[in-house]
Amino acid sequence: MTNIICITCPKGCHLSVDENNDYAVTGNACPRGEAYGKNELKNPVRVVTSTVRVEGADIPRLPVKTDRPLPKGKMMECMALLDTITAQAPIKVGTVLAANILDTDVNIVATKTL
Repeated sequence: MTNIICITCPKGCHLSVDENNDYAVTGNACPRGEAYGKNELKNPVRVVTSTVRVEGADIPRLPVKTDRPLPKGKMMECMALLDTITAQAPIKVGTVLAANILDTDVNIVATKTL
């Protein structure tokens, strides 16, 4: 049995996930908590938020994020990749700065218009 806190909403339900019983989840207040509990043990994923260098703008860094969750085990590789990206202004929010990173079908997108 694994105990985790659900992060899909601000409520923060305390979940218990039984790996020996087909990942049965208890303690959730909604169906999203059940899905989160199962996925967190089978294949944990996270949206990565960070910044990249930008040239031609009034600020030196551009906020970015992944457009969908990335496998948690690839987060450090993603951060190393972000360190190699330099965006060129002007940039619109939603612009893809790096496509299909780490062969995951996840893109890095701008979260601010500069």
